[in-house]
Amino acid sequence: MKCREYLKGGIAASELGFGAWQIGVNSGWADVSEKDALDMIATALDHGVNFFDTAPNYGHGTSEERLGQVFQRIDRSKVIINTKFGHSDAGVVDYDAQLIRPSVEKSLRRLKTDYLDSVIIHSPPMDLLDGNKNDHYEVFERLMDEGRIRAYGASVDSAAEVKLLLDTTGAQVVECFFNILHQDVVHAFPEDAAFVAKIPFDSGWLTGKYDENSEFSGIRARWATEDISTRAKLVDEVSQLLGGRDALAPSALTFCLAFDAVTTVIPGATSKEQLLNNVKAVQHPMNPNTRRALEVFYAAEVRHLNLPW
Repeated sequence: MKCREYLKGGIAASELGFGAWQIGVNSGWADVSEKDALDMIATALDHGVNFFDTAPNYGHGTSEERLGQVFQRIDRSKVIINTKFGHSDAGVVDYDAQLIRPSVEKSLRRLKTDYLDSVIIHSPPMDLLDGNKNDHYEVFERLMDEGRIRAYGASVDSAAEVKLLLDTTGAQVVECFFNILHQDVVHAFPEDAAFVAKIPFDSGWLTGKYDENSEFSGIRARWATEDISTRAKLVDEVSQLLGGRDALAPSALTFCLAFDAVTTVIPGATSKEQLLNNVKAVQHPMNPNTRRALEVFYAAEVRHLNLPW
């Protein structure tokens, strides 16, 4: 497993990270048993994955708890833990700065560690990213001074949000929506901060398992019929560019990693088989010509559509 710099002076992050939303209980996905979740975490570690992305609301705290069960048995300095603030373990969305410290302390207990590598604000409204107008970043700085966290940042969805955060705060970590069908953030890639690419499979579309006749429930029921039809058409075109639908999922990961600014990519998985497929995929970097073809495709066919995620 290749690694890239995450925080200056810290260990490098594995190019493939572990998105831990799916291993929480009742997270809106097919439930992963505790036994299977712990096995997946151990398997990831065995294959060189050392970057783990979680949040208090993933499974109402159970994602962090399951990670903590494994992390307490290994050398803590060998893994990178990135968790979040703003969506509580009780399912409440509240970005009050006074709640940052209690949220961090709860995460520390669940993860069974005395420090967090990074804590990022979880999908906040854009005005909260302005460090000149909010005192959240002073709280994060104090937590850094105390050694409770090593860095902070935000999980966002657009280039404009990335730019505002990095221009007005001391953020060292940006987690952002980035994949073959959502490439706009390339214009705001950070030079001096870690970049975590989230939703690389475009909520499952870039795995090839959906088409225009697919029906959705749970968190994916948000897509309108027109959105489904549009995405199905685009995925068909991407698969033709790549030489078939079997190439979609591996290419979704290696496309993200084809950009030097990307530190790690964090697909989720609900089984060890999916995890191992992701591990295998990142062993084969994308050909530069394929990356360029996908960039041209996006500019010509996708950018103007403003696809909802």
